[in-house]
Amino acid sequence: MDKPTRNFAAKYHEFLQAHPKGHFMQSLGWAKLKSEWKNEIICVDDENGNIKGSMSLLIRKLPFLPYTIMYSPRGPVCDPHDAQVIKELLDKAKKVAKKYKSYVLKMDPDIEIEDKEFEEIVKKLGMRIFQGLGNYDGIQPRFVFRLDLRNKTEEELMKNFHHKTRYNIRLAQRRGVRIKIGTRDDIAIFHKLIVETGIRDGFIVRQQEYYEQVYDYLGPEHVRVYLAYYEDTPIAGSIAILWGNKCWYLYGASSNQLRNLMPNYLLQWEMIKWALESGCDIYDFRGVPGDLSEDNPMVGLYRFKKGFKGKYTEFVGMLDYVFNPFVYFLAENGITLFRRSRRILFILKNRITGAK
Repeated sequence: MDKPTRNFAAKYHEFLQAHPKGHFMQSLGWAKLKSEWKNEIICVDDENGNIKGSMSLLIRKLPFLPYTIMYSPRGPVCDPHDAQVIKELLDKAKKVAKKYKSYVLKMDPDIEIEDKEFEEIVKKLGMRIFQGLGNYDGIQPRFVFRLDLRNKTEEELMKNFHHKTRYNIRLAQRRGVRIKIGTRDDIAIFHKLIVETGIRDGFIVRQQEYYEQVYDYLGPEHVRVYLAYYEDTPIAGSIAILWGNKCWYLYGASSNQLRNLMPNYLLQWEMIKWALESGCDIYDFRGVPGDLSEDNPMVGLYRFKKGFKGKYTEFVGMLDYVFNPFVYFLAENGITLFRRSRRILFILKNRITGAK
């Protein structure tokens, strides 16, 4: 997009901060972070010129084809039951799609699956909804844990945690685990930990520069880097983002050593306290599996987050608004294959590097 004027940028930022569906992934900072994507912001105003609905659109060219994919992470930001505003946003998205030859608009809104009114609205507007047990079949996680902080104190929250969670938080404290709020310079330490975690758990890790840019474009006001130390050794870390009425646990990492000191429990507690002190309504633990069978390797992550007694939340799913059905069919099959191949290559590459 053209660089937004200072007045619009401030107005848009204020809208996202105040709206209950505002999300950091809809921000100008997040769009700047996704530098490989073009960005367009579309808005619907009320009669007084105030924003009442918006979408940040990320647009990226497909390899080998003269078409683009359009994606609005956690969009739209509006009253989810205002069908007219949603329609106006989609109409504006169509114009952007024509400009960039986009074959689809994808959205994964912050709307819970129980909201059948929203589901009916988007279906009537011609959107396809994809729902399944795979939490990462889409782009953002569809199943999360969310902790309601409204009218709670630290003591009330701690008392409500599972007794093993309380025990592990206190165990980390008793055994001398120390939590440090890091600076941008400490992201190098965090990155070493998350690479170690990615190799161990089999997920893709970005380059260090990416995490530094998260800090540059959204922090330090909205971002905190947390590091857990035992004596002088960093043994775990996390990055949290605070935006509007919510705080998100965005990235987490831990060393293969000294995991018995339970540093990740203490890290979560420190991030929850930051959210509480900042007046947030919700602390979001982010992704957990939809398939809770015992043979799912991610079920341990589910148990860890469940111990903090948040709400197991399922979002409505991935929404696709198709502009070109033929290209859509070709591209969607190719994207699925690319994601699987990328994950396998990352694991193999880092295992070979680690073995040297």
